Amino acid sequence: MGSFKLGKMTLSGLFKKPETLLYPVQTKTPPAGLKGHVVNDPETCILCSLCQKRCPTGAIEVDKKGRTWAINRFRCVQCGSCVRECPKHCLEMDPAYAPCARSVSVDVLEVPEHPKDAS
Repeated sequence: MGSFKLGKMTLSGLFKKPETLLYPVQTKTPPAGLKGHVVNDPETCILCSLCQKRCPTGAIEVDKKGRTWAINRFRCVQCGSCVRECPKHCLEMDPAYAPCARSVSVDVLEVPEHPKDAS
């Protein structure tokens, strides 16, 4: 009885579409509700460091003197609390897969000076 089931599975596998993808060439469409990864718009960021204070894993570092915003993607758990707390809405969750990395690195963004008269 078991050999009939095995034969049926083998024959059906010959005529069906493959279950896997050739990853670098083909990519899966992101499922609905995928949180993705944090993206910052440095043009609107005011370096208030609320995102750094709200991050439960300490993945975000804000340097006001150096005018840099950095995120360690290996520490980020994509909870979205930094996105909810940003007063200027410069952070967002990009619903796409983050690029693959072979080593632990920190993404650092240079935040340009904002004019004093603009709010």
